This record gives sequence, C-alpha cells and structure tokens, in this order.
Amino acid sequence: MIRTDTENDAVGERMIRVLIADDQPLVRRGLALILGPSPSISVVAEAENGEQALVLAREHRPDVVVMDIRMPVLDGVAATERLARDLPECRVLALSTFDMDEYVVAALRAGAYGFLPKDSSPEDLVAAIRTVRAGEAAVAPRLLTRLISTYVRNEQVAPPNHRRPAAQRTSGLTPREVEVWRLVATGLDNKQIASTMEISVSTVKNYISSIFDKLGARDRAQAVIAAYESGLVAARRATDPD
Repeated sequence: MIRTDTENDAVGERMIRVLIADDQPLVRRGLALILGPSPSISVVAEAENGEQALVLAREHRPDVVVMDIRMPVLDGVAATERLARDLPECRVLALSTFDMDEYVVAALRAGAYGFLPKDSSPEDLVAAIRTVRAGEAAVAPRLLTRLISTYVRNEQVAPPNHRRPAAQRTSGLTPREVEVWRLVATGLDNKQIASTMEISVSTVKNYISSIFDKLGARDRAQAVIAAYESGLVAARRATDPD
C-alpha cells in the first residue's frame, strides 16, 4: 500500500520534503511518525518498493528520499541510480538493517548522499536528512571507512574494470591534494586534516573542493570510494583491528 500526504504542500520553502521508501509498512509508518513532529520536515509520500519510489518522486519532487536498500520489484541501489540520473535534485539517504552491508557501498556509488543503519536514533535521522538536503555526505567518517574497507574490493561491488590505478586517478592532483585525499579516505574530518597538515580548515575545504572537481566526485563518500578503488588507500582485512 502507498500512502501520499499532500496536506503540507503549501508549506514554505524552508520545509524539507521527504519521501519514504521501504517495503515494510511498520517501518514506513515508524519513520513517518519520527519525522512528523519536526517543524522543518514534511513527509509528502510513502512507497513500498523502488519502482513506486521513482513514480512518487517524479510526482512529488521531494528534497530527500529516505531509501531502504533491500526492496522487491526494484531495489534501493537501482532506484538510487535512476534518481541520481533523472532527478538529481532528489537526494537519497540510504537505510539498511545492517551497518556493514555491501549494498551500502553500491548505493553510495550509485549516487546516495548518505547512509544510516535502521537502528539510528530519531535525532540522527533528522540530522542526516538536513545534512543530505544541504548537499553534504551524511555518513560518519569512521563508519564510512569501515564500509569501504570491508566491501569496496569485493568483486560484486567493484569489479576490476571499475578500478583505475592510483597513478591514473592522481595524475591531475597536486602532492598536497593527494595527501588531503588520503587523509579524507582514512576517516579524518576537516579539523583533523587541518591539524595533521598544520593548515587552516578553510584551506582544507579549498583542497577538498579541488579534489572533488578533479576526481569527478560529487561528495566525500564518492571521493573515499575512489581512493580505495584506485589503491591509494588499502582496504583492511576483516581480521584487522578497528
């Protein structure tokens, strides 16, 4: 069953319009109830699979699609890829029951702006939606690094023809940009990078903007994926300590 909610269509521009896509009715209802009290968020539609999410996204033009990764008919990864291609203004926040799921990396590669495990707190969900709406990656650096380290070299996620040698990926970057990229991929935030390199946070931001542009990466998540795929940063083995 699909439920749509147009009661808040006339809300001002500051409202974040959200579409929820999950194949479990109780999960959809729970997410809607969590988001309901937020004065800056309006749930405009709910879908039970990826195909319906695409239809409703075209109809309602939400700012953020909260997308379950594993769904029937069309899964969240394929739906995310089509949304990123056809409706790039609809930013996807991927959800998964498991916080170490190869599908998460596939969703980030497909164009998702962030990822949260389904056991995240309501506060984290609301914060992630706001972050994604602002065009930033809503993935904690340590969690992102664990996900990429575990799955990015998996043949199901990153087949050999998707990888390019580090020398090829870094050929257009300056040595300082390569170092910033490496630190981003190891999970450091901007302040930590600035401290490590003894430069200002604003300089770090400038480097990161240039790195994204040269890599063709939309955000931090895609830059980290590119670092692991290129071999700039080595994926840890499952037996390696956190």
